[in-house]
Amino acid sequence: MFGIPGKDAVTMTDAAIAQINKLMSDGGKKGLRIGIKKGGCAGMEYTMDYVDEIDPNDEVVERDGARVMIAPMAQMFLFGTEIDYEVALLESGFKFRNPNVTEACGCGESIKFGDMTA
Repeated sequence: MFGIPGKDAVTMTDAAIAQINKLMSDGGKKGLRIGIKKGGCAGMEYTMDYVDEIDPNDEVVERDGARVMIAPMAQMFLFGTEIDYEVALLESGFKFRNPNVTEACGCGESIKFGDMTA
């Protein structure tokens, strides 16, 4: 919807692709749907769900079998984001490198976007 023809709305690192494929095959899911919702101390939070069906309004990005669907209301906020999967000593999880984020809270769980109407 908000994409540039010939360019994926989001990109995925090899680590993210491997983790998405693993979780898709373990649960027999169609892919990972990412979105944005109000919440957290900075105002917005990412959402992630493995889903059984692809919504016809989702933006679908697929690479090496890994499928990510972007919920319609989140597309303008996520365009240009790199999705990674990091494993650390105390935690593991998906990380979003989003050029549209203007602020993030100290815990890293919530984000704020600049004026997206321009």
